[in-house]
Amino acid sequence: MTYDSRLHPQIVEVFEAMKAANVQRVESMTPEEARLQHRRLSQARVEPEIELGKIETFAIDAPGRRIPVRMYHPPGYEEAGPLPLLLYFHGGGHVIGDLDTHDRAVRNLCKLANCVAISVDYRKGPENRFPGAVEDCFFATEYFAERAARYGIDPARIAVGGDSAGGNLATVVALMARDAGGPALCFQLLIYPVVDYAGGFPSYESFGEGFGILETRTVDWFRERYLRMPEDVTDWRVSPLHASSHEGLPPALIQLAELDVLHDEGIIYADRLKEAGVPVEVIRYEGQVHAFFTFTHMVDDAHRAQADAAEALKKHFAI
Repeated sequence: MTYDSRLHPQIVEVFEAMKAANVQRVESMTPEEARLQHRRLSQARVEPEIELGKIETFAIDAPGRRIPVRMYHPPGYEEAGPLPLLLYFHGGGHVIGDLDTHDRAVRNLCKLANCVAISVDYRKGPENRFPGAVEDCFFATEYFAERAARYGIDPARIAVGGDSAGGNLATVVALMARDAGGPALCFQLLIYPVVDYAGGFPSYESFGEGFGILETRTVDWFRERYLRMPEDVTDWRVSPLHASSHEGLPPALIQLAELDVLHDEGIIYADRLKEAGVPVEVIRYEGQVHAFFTFTHMVDDAHRAQADAAEALKKHFAI
């Protein structure tokens, strides 16, 4: 197979490894099959252990449901006093992904940024369509902010973050927190976020086929299983680019893959934040594709992107 010359050589190696492992396209499977494949692939990656101080998996009580979470404490947390918090929302198109598929990335952010990190396993479509994921992520943010002392968290240093669909949820939680008058957030980490589910940007035309796991048809597959009805796509809680105002939001780092259908909307969202007076840094990783952030088993830029994210977190946590 001939690959686009702009692809980083290590990404070509990832594609070849996926082909050898007979990885199927998400849109060719049922949601349960896609979830199982995602989980198996993440578990098959062999990498050195990331040692932390403590990891706990439990569930918090929300109205009519329980929300699974995993809390990560950095080494030496017992003597550190109240630590900053990163609430992390995993990617997966609001349909796949879980605490395990993103475990290593969140572990690494916890250690590198020397913060408590909490990964939230929000409800997903099609079993629980929009706004279930939004409600769970905002509830978890409020829950831990209100109980900061119990969990050794500094309530003045809380950030939200996530990749892809999780980046979407982080932007929405930041908007909801602003409108609700809290929790006060100090930063948002947005890793190739979905900010307009309607798509149609030039990067969809340029990178919509042949550039990895997220193609135009894949976005369509996710959208159809996440939204209740087509009209939801203009709701700012689905497409935060459509929010009436972006003023008063916390500073952001937006990390983008050059060869990603979501590239252009990330640039547009960064511009929208800047126009609203929000401090924004954008880092684009050349030759990279969607989902590379979690490819630390094969891609050097995944390590660099995670280190860049941790540096930004430390800066805004003022550590």
